[in-house]
Amino acid sequence: MKSLFCAAVGLFALAAGGAPVLAQQNDWDYEGTIYLFMPETTTSISTPVQTLDGRLSFSDALSNLDLAFMGAVGASNGRWSFFLDYMYTDLSFSSPPPNPSFSNVDTAVTTQILNGYAAYRVYDEPTVQIDLAAGFRWFDAKSTMSLQPVPPGVIASVDESWINPVIGLRAQLQFSDRWAGTAFFDYGGFESGEETWQALLTADYELNDNWVLRGGYRYITFDHATATGSFSFTQSGPIFGATYRF
Repeated sequence: MKSLFCAAVGLFALAAGGAPVLAQQNDWDYEGTIYLFMPETTTSISTPVQTLDGRLSFSDALSNLDLAFMGAVGASNGRWSFFLDYMYTDLSFSSPPPNPSFSNVDTAVTTQILNGYAAYRVYDEPTVQIDLAAGFRWFDAKSTMSLQPVPPGVIASVDESWINPVIGLRAQLQFSDRWAGTAFFDYGGFESGEETWQALLTADYELNDNWVLRGGYRYITFDHATATGSFSFTQSGPIFGATYRF
């Protein structure tokens, strides 16, 4: 665990130290992306008393979404690239109860996820590029789950934020002049009770030199040990976005 974390920190340090040299040799390229992630959401809070589970289906995702913002920025220079990805979601929904004594499980969950990476291109051909990445995932969760009716129901809540180191792999494939594909995978945690990973697949269509439309599928999951138990959170579903390059 320590060696992987040190490797992630070392990659950022090396990238930061080499950035001025790269800037003298090449021009920087930048991009910004706004996207919509419409996932199925499952969440679970375990306490010494009980485990409560909640699930929001893909078909109900938009109707139960109270507020959301999703975007990413990136910069590249030569073989180095750096990118940040931020997601904010505020959801409230009901799920079937664990037993017929209750009517449903009410869930309110607000999450913030910030992914940050430094990547180095290890394979570079006209139709295939492969990058190795290292970085972090910051997760902030405010979640309350309650059995209804509340008396004599059970309420479980989480209000925590934490950071996990992650390592990843990105592959970009050029199919034609306008069509390309991107595959990204990362994994992190590396501690007992801590695990996170995500997978992202997109098809990318280049409208012109500046604009790219993207559509695909994303899966992201967390397991986190809390002071009184554990918290799990998973989202998976289609993703659509537009990227502006400059």
